Amino acid sequence: MSKYWSNFVTTLDPYTPGEQPPINNLTKLNTNENPYGPSPKVLQAIQHAADGDLRLYPPPNADQLKQTIAEYYQLNTGQVFVGNGSDEVLAHVFNGLFRQTQGILFPDISYSFYPVYCGLYAIQYSKVPLADDFSLDLSKYSRPNGGIIFPNPNAPTGRLLALDAIEKLLQSNSASVVVVDEAYIDFADSGSSAVALINKYDNLLVVQTMSKSRSLAGLRIGYAMGSAELIEGLERIKNSFNSYPLGHVQIAAGVAAFKDNTYFEQTRQLVINSREQLTQELESLGFEVLPSAANFVFVRHADYSAKDLAQSLREKNIIVRYFNKTRINEFLRITVGSEDQNQLLIDSLRSIIKS
Repeated sequence: MSKYWSNFVTTLDPYTPGEQPPINNLTKLNTNENPYGPSPKVLQAIQHAADGDLRLYPPPNADQLKQTIAEYYQLNTGQVFVGNGSDEVLAHVFNGLFRQTQGILFPDISYSFYPVYCGLYAIQYSKVPLADDFSLDLSKYSRPNGGIIFPNPNAPTGRLLALDAIEKLLQSNSASVVVVDEAYIDFADSGSSAVALINKYDNLLVVQTMSKSRSLAGLRIGYAMGSAELIEGLERIKNSFNSYPLGHVQIAAGVAAFKDNTYFEQTRQLVINSREQLTQELESLGFEVLPSAANFVFVRHADYSAKDLAQSLREKNIIVRYFNKTRINEFLRITVGSEDQNQLLIDSLRSIIKS
């Protein structure tokens, strides 16, 4: 605590990101990074963009990237917003769309940044409990609210909500914004994204990221898609905060990643296949694995403490995510790695469980 801080800073409970320990020979399965690198075409685009023009400010609206995203999703550029990672995009969403007279709603087990944004922007909120099987029941959101947000697939559970359930919510909740946070949607079945509903519902905003399925976590590129009305609100917030959120290199890399759809589909399918194989292997060791449509699995073992398992894996230079929180403190969230990483994980768990 400092006498120089603004008063509200003392009450903030900041987000805790997944750790990035400087350990040699580390198998890192705790932050849902893609085990496969970016498209070679992305790396070429980065090299070409790293020239003398870096002395110049980038285009403030990242028009080329917006146009590429719009074409990919069959939208127009006025329906696309881009930012420095989806966390920045979400920060603008909370600041610009959720500061209402009524509190907002989101799941009790969900992305842990949501309550942090509420604390930062003095937004009232209520957590809506997931069902006993950790599924999300949107019928519980049928009450007055200043906005609704949830990840789909949910994090950290990985469970996917059907598109018709989202549409039913939009039909019954037209007075406030509904934000679907789709950080992991590319690892679900095709046709699962709520982007398909944007032109039908003016109050729908879909947030996505290039960190996961497009292997660009190190470049921080996020985006939102929705009605021109919602996007204009976000642009007003952005231009009152940071007019240049994406640099030349980020814009070039983002465009190249979307244009190399062959590489995207290949690596996406590799992760999906590995997820299914990893699920089978974990179940054979006695783990309960929640149905996942993401690039991670959420698991628990009836006979072994999740905290102890995480520590035992760490001693073998493998890190996974353990949440010491109510309802989920017996679960581990494990990123789907490469085939070699997954096999090392299984072999290590087998030795721990047998010892």
